Amino acid sequence: MAMTVRPVLRTLAFYKPYDVLPCFTDPDGRPTLSGYIDVPGVYAAGRLDRDSEGLLLLTADGTLAHHITDPRHLLPKTYLVQVERVPDATALERLRTGVVLGGTLTRPAQARLLAEPPHLPDRPVPIRFRKQVPTAWLELTLREGMNRQVRRMTAAVGHPTLRLVRIAIGPITLGDLHPGQWRDLTKQEVADIFHSA
Repeated sequence: MAMTVRPVLRTLAFYKPYDVLPCFTDPDGRPTLSGYIDVPGVYAAGRLDRDSEGLLLLTADGTLAHHITDPRHLLPKTYLVQVERVPDATALERLRTGVVLGGTLTRPAQARLLAEPPHLPDRPVPIRFRKQVPTAWLELTLREGMNRQVRRMTAAVGHPTLRLVRIAIGPITLGDLHPGQWRDLTKQEVADIFHSA
């Protein structure tokens, strides 16, 4: 009796550059994933807005995609966030305990002020610079995915986001990837995603 072999469902880690849409087609001709990834059958598991950068997971595995995107699984997502002005302890505590967005209180988050700017590739379009307004970098870890949540949270505590780079989804990090590069996840890495939530 012939055994049926389950096809290998590929999952990719991609460093999405700034100004690239997290989809494969756009009727307006804007840059999309198709300019970087030529792997059939994979789709973005979750969002990363056009004006944000960093880690995007793409998979052909519907179960995995659901696990990544369903907020019930509380999969942590970590961001480096450049904001206007230096947040004080009160602003950081508000980010940690929750901010009301559209009538909904966000889940508790991890937020810390970085002592030094992180080592990141230059963005093709520099952030707006104002001599009188200092900037600071935060590391922010969320366990939910409201629309444009990071930007809305930092704005709500008085520190608008200038640059946003996602560096981790669960146990998967950007690692050595550069903007526009991708790699296949190993079977173990995929298993780790399921076990990390």
